[in-house]
Amino acid sequence: MATDGTGVKVIVVGAGFGGLASAIECHRQGHSVTIYEAFPELKILGDIISFGPNAGRIFYRWGDGNGSIVNRMRPLSIDTRGYGFNIRKFDTGEIIVNQPAAEYPTDAPALNGHRGELHEIVFNHVKDELKIPIHLGKRIDEYFEDEEGSGIILDCGTKVRADVVIAADGVKSRARQAVLGYEDKPKSSGYAVWRSWFPNTDMVADPETAAFCARDTFNGWIGPNKHFLFSTIKGGQDVCWVLTHPDTHDIDESWSFPGNLDEVREALEGWDPLCARIISKTPQDRVVDWKLVYRDPLPTWVSPRGRILLLGDSAHPFLPTSAQGAAQALEDAVTIAVCLRKAGGGGGVPRALRTHERIRYDRVCKIQKTGESTRDMWHKTDWDAVRKDPKLIEFPRPEWIFSHDAEKHAEQVFDEVAQSLDADKARDE
Repeated sequence: MATDGTGVKVIVVGAGFGGLASAIECHRQGHSVTIYEAFPELKILGDIISFGPNAGRIFYRWGDGNGSIVNRMRPLSIDTRGYGFNIRKFDTGEIIVNQPAAEYPTDAPALNGHRGELHEIVFNHVKDELKIPIHLGKRIDEYFEDEEGSGIILDCGTKVRADVVIAADGVKSRARQAVLGYEDKPKSSGYAVWRSWFPNTDMVADPETAAFCARDTFNGWIGPNKHFLFSTIKGGQDVCWVLTHPDTHDIDESWSFPGNLDEVREALEGWDPLCARIISKTPQDRVVDWKLVYRDPLPTWVSPRGRILLLGDSAHPFLPTSAQGAAQALEDAVTIAVCLRKAGGGGGVPRALRTHERIRYDRVCKIQKTGESTRDMWHKTDWDAVRKDPKLIEFPRPEWIFSHDAEKHAEQVFDEVAQSLDADKARDE
């Protein structure tokens, strides 16, 4: 679906999933869009990323509108049908519960795979198929807005104007100061993750771990204040693990560092020996120490004149245990694109951004909390209760999250929400 041109000019800052999704959805809704990204080239970076069916139905509408992009992503994504998710006790390794893989409709798949590989598919769709301009190696020095529009000033001094700027450039976004009027520094969540992704070569050579490489698998060990998630993917060819643990590191300019396998082993002392066996197959240069950033919910995602919008991690970073951070960025992208079309260009842009925020805000805040509740459920397990009811530690799959159709929802509620905001504004005046 690509509607007739609306005349709305959009600058998207950031070419991650949130930025690319914003560009695709704005293109679908008929807006003119250009992307600016600080990185000079696309690199296949990262490890596991999860997209629930609420994101899958968004992917499904891209391309030919009938799953063409999903069909490229599916072979790179984990398939645990017939295997499920084995949740294990941290010390004995016994499988407490096998949570079967969920079955979702064809047009709303769950897609979990390597962040860089899935990102490359979306990036190439934007660049090569939709022909949306992507300017790489462009760092933003400043965001600005006035009554007529908004824009960015690049570090080379170039000033670029548009009707609206969507800041999808992550938790360090300079747009946060333009929106809030003050610097909002991230804080440590009190937790960090060691994470890794590597080929299965050494795993296959060891009889104790080779069985995991015969197909896609998913196992999780949960224990006091820690959990260790381990997957094999792409038919068992690649290996991925993530260990969440307490961490008191002060967050400053960086929170991603090379990981130390000796520290990982120390953290897993007293745990199932199979965990240490998996860690022993990990190349030292493939370990990342990632500090989990926390931010209090922002009072607003919209700048004072309503021309700059924070989107995705720029507005609301998620803990990995929510498995919804990227999906919520996609929902943001869909919603703002619809709101911009329905509000119209020019003077309608501030109304569109504020309506988008009202539509999205409560849902996002509620889903953010699931990251904390799932983490605490695993880290503070009552094992006596779990013996009686193993389902108590299954990974949550809330229907209210997964069944949400962001595009249909925005179309349905825009008028009511916008009119409510208009009424609030009239009362204030």
